Amino acid sequence: MNEPVTLTSAFLLGLFTTLHCVGMCGGIIGALSLGLPAEVRDNKARLLFFVATYNIGRIFSYSLAGLLAGALGMEVLASTGFEQGHQVLQYIGIGMMIAVGLYLSGWLPQLANIERVGVPLWKKLEPIGRRLLPVSSPFKALAYGIIWGWLPCGMVYFVLIWALSAGSAIQGAAIMLAFGLGTLPTLLAAGFMTSWLKHFASNPRARDIAGLLIIAMAIGSLFIPMDHNNNNADQPVPMDHSEHMHHH
Repeated sequence: MNEPVTLTSAFLLGLFTTLHCVGMCGGIIGALSLGLPAEVRDNKARLLFFVATYNIGRIFSYSLAGLLAGALGMEVLASTGFEQGHQVLQYIGIGMMIAVGLYLSGWLPQLANIERVGVPLWKKLEPIGRRLLPVSSPFKALAYGIIWGWLPCGMVYFVLIWALSAGSAIQGAAIMLAFGLGTLPTLLAAGFMTSWLKHFASNPRARDIAGLLIIAMAIGSLFIPMDHNNNNADQPVPMDHSEHMHHH
């Protein structure tokens, strides 16, 4: 896929998968909001600021993870010397979108097992986050958000595999950033109306529709011309980090 289409797809993926995010993260943001000082909770503008700060930290972690994944994917691609590797990675990215759609719709619940990958790291980070509670300042809110971004989440890991196939560190970060921004509207709202959003997210029909939309988006992307930049079938994949394939 070309770059604008890829980033738009990542954003929409984040927007559609917020049904999963509300179930997993809505309770977290709701609890964090309730844990804020009363003078913050009673002031809607200040409450929005703190909720936004949590999410800025979370999206920063997503982007950092995407940066690392994209760099790793680029190095693997460079080391193999496989001329068609760039195109293969793009199809892997499309495959990840289809997997997300199937998972969200409940047709492949086994994919939830991918969350186990991040458990060891989370066991080290979670105690640090616990020491930041109660959150009483914007700095603590940002720091907690950064730690929250590493919470084991199947959706995030699927998109990280997509970022791994991006072909560059910057593009990997961009995919995760776009995904994180897509999750932002719902998780901002979750700080104010968690119960309503959870009720909506528990609706099987809503999850089916979101899953089907993601699958349709992935299949539709197959008919969009690939953006090869300077990469083509007659040339090996460039090693320049500025070249890239195509950021909840």
